[in-house]
Amino acid sequence: MNLRKEARNRPCMVRAPGICSGDDSTTVLCHISGGGMGMKKPDLIATWGCSNCHDAIDGRRYGLEKDYRRLLALEGMQRTQEQLISEGKVKW
Repeated sequence: MNLRKEARNRPCMVRAPGICSGDDSTTVLCHISGGGMGMKKPDLIATWGCSNCHDAIDGRRYGLEKDYRRLLALEGMQRTQEQLISEGKVKW
């Protein structure tokens, strides 16, 4: 299964307060940081995020503190994985 394609038109799971657009048409698979510059984690270590939330957790916009961005991303990853498990697309 292609988790990047699976993210298309899904609800944002990051849900950053005051930032999230709620626009499912902009949702992409957002990788959780931590692999080092230019290194991405596997696609399962990611969350579905709207374009606004993706910018926020990547630190491109909104000026959120690093720890808060990481918390938003990890909570989004949890919700994303729970959804994939409930749909039987990821086995637990």
